[in-house]
Amino acid sequence: MSAIRFADVTKQFANNTQPAVDHCSLTIADGEFVVLLGPSGCGKTTLLKMVNRLYDPSAGTIYLGDVDIQKMNVTQLRRQIGYVIQQVGLFPHMTVAENIGVVPNLLGWPKARIQKRTDELLALVELPPDQYRTRYPSQISGGQQQRVGVARALAGDPEVILMDEPFGAIDAITRAGLQDEMLTLQRKLRKTILFVTHDVDEALRLADKIVIMRSGKIVQYDTPLNILRDPADAFVSELVGTTDMVRHLGLVRVDTAMRPLPAHFAIDHQPTIEYDGDLRKALSLLLQSGASNLVVLRQDQPMGLLGLGDIRANTGANQRAAIDELPAE
Repeated sequence: MSAIRFADVTKQFANNTQPAVDHCSLTIADGEFVVLLGPSGCGKTTLLKMVNRLYDPSAGTIYLGDVDIQKMNVTQLRRQIGYVIQQVGLFPHMTVAENIGVVPNLLGWPKARIQKRTDELLALVELPPDQYRTRYPSQISGGQQQRVGVARALAGDPEVILMDEPFGAIDAITRAGLQDEMLTLQRKLRKTILFVTHDVDEALRLADKIVIMRSGKIVQYDTPLNILRDPADAFVSELVGTTDMVRHLGLVRVDTAMRPLPAHFAIDHQPTIEYDGDLRKALSLLLQSGASNLVVLRQDQPMGLLGLGDIRANTGANQRAAIDELPAE
């Protein structure tokens, strides 16, 4: 089932000669993490903000499930959708717990349920409730504020979460940690997430699918791996750096390239790698160990195999040429 569907959506602002969003159509399935990527002014934030009707489309239709959002009460719509922005937007006069409880309060939840939900979410974003519940935003770091922002977006248990450059103002080390946490949260919760960024590495690392935009139009909509292997045009190729082998391998997850584990395969003494590791690490382990294959693990259980041939098969022509110069299996 589709969670969000854009049907020929256009947004024309009054003072602009060109539309900010120009006849865009795409479908986002339930539980997908979809990233909107492109240069400044390409229309990605405008497209995102039309989902919770911060902007209304000039033409076309946006569906949440099977319902045209223009036919929904805007307040009720926004209470169904989590929203995280770069500036966090926490209320400074409210404690962390009060900030997280804003939507549940509006939904009329009992006090005990709100407190339980708040503590669950603080634990989920790795902020111990006993330490952070009563603090104010000014008493915690920027990275911690962003975690509270994510917890607040999850508080009403929405199926859809919109994230507008949520980590853009965070330092590189904290940002990488928050990205790790987002991946962990998404594996646990499987929410439908629409995430805006101009950071290519962030997009490739987080997304199930990427929407690449330019001048209000969708240039390509596909998985990170397919975009790296088969960019739609020179603009996409340059944007995502398809000729950079090391970068490519470092951003493709092992589980996207592995093959199924054969029946009765003996895994004793075989080198291993976690399923959410990257191909750059896998290539290094293969070369260091001299093994033909790595056993791919998930929660210590074998789930597949990965060899040089699998890495070759899941890269573009430029990367394959470089890998072919390495020793054969």
